Amino acid sequence: MSIRILSVPGYKGSGERHWQTWLEPQLNNCQRIDTIDWNRPILHNWSKEIIKVIDSCSEKVLLIAHSFGCLASVLATEQRRHKVAGVILVAPADPERFGLFGYKESEATASLASFMPENLNVPGILIASRNDPWMSFKHGWAWSKRWGLTFVDAGLSGHINVESGHGPWPLIRYITDSLLDSIELRIKGVPAMLSYPLFESTEYNKGNLAYL
Repeated sequence: MSIRILSVPGYKGSGERHWQTWLEPQLNNCQRIDTIDWNRPILHNWSKEIIKVIDSCSEKVLLIAHSFGCLASVLATEQRRHKVAGVILVAPADPERFGLFGYKESEATASLASFMPENLNVPGILIASRNDPWMSFKHGWAWSKRWGLTFVDAGLSGHINVESGHGPWPLIRYITDSLLDSIELRIKGVPAMLSYPLFESTEYNKGNLAYL
């Protein structure tokens, strides 16, 4: 089964030293969505552009997103579940910190949390850092449970971006290959275990790491 891989950067985009830029040329049938204004984190505009690209693909897609791009990818997945084979969400931004028109300047502003869907009903992984300034670790775990995604504890990894030292990042390649393998096995009706069980069991991922 052919799968198109769509890379979705976060707020302000992913530059040439970012792990997404490093990963994309290594993957077959991979493209970065490039029709989004990365400097304006407006959820519905971003998700609309992702949906347009999904609709233009003849095959199912795997979304690999970072930061605010994760939120837009989740919303797009909810609306195109039949076309999304899986998702990898890396260091999602906290939807509580954004409003409909960008970063929340006031607590009185309604957040994006109410626009986030429930269970995505697609296989996927959420990778969270214990010291991410854009999403607390416990909130990351809670969103992974809500969306029905395998939770990966990335340790003290900041926002998993250039500033935290995540340019070349072999681990994301392993995780991507693992999810692609599991998707192929699921199509054949075989319970899909992670090919790369690289993380220690913790109170957050215990019992949630084995099966995708």
